[in-house]
Amino acid sequence: MKNKMIFFVDDDKMMLNLMEYTFKCRDGFNVESYFSGEDCVKNLNQNPDLIVLDYILGEDDSKFMSGLETLKKIKKFDRHIPVIILSREKDEGLIDEFIKLGAKKYVVKDNFFIDTLIETIENHFTA
Repeated sequence: MKNKMIFFVDDDKMMLNLMEYTFKCRDGFNVESYFSGEDCVKNLNQNPDLIVLDYILGEDDSKFMSGLETLKKIKKFDRHIPVIILSREKDEGLIDEFIKLGAKKYVVKDNFFIDTLIETIENHFTA
């Protein structure tokens, strides 16, 4: 089985490092990390098997695409690319909006989010 390519998109370097380390240490995964939605979208031609996308990118700086805008561009490029949203927000309306736009799952960044993310990604690839 070929390694699965996962894109991690988050503007928090510590979060990216944690996710990168967690999945680079696991067999079967290749990892690419991006600090912005723009960088992720520019690299979609690498055909990621999954994208883990932070909701808030660029600390609300309007010159950067938000996670929502990035999701829309990903789905416009290829609606079949699975996307998992990461966020500290627990707003049900926001979660529903991401799911309606094509996100597979919404994972809240809490104290145990990395365990939830590992389980979510492993379940995605074994389903």
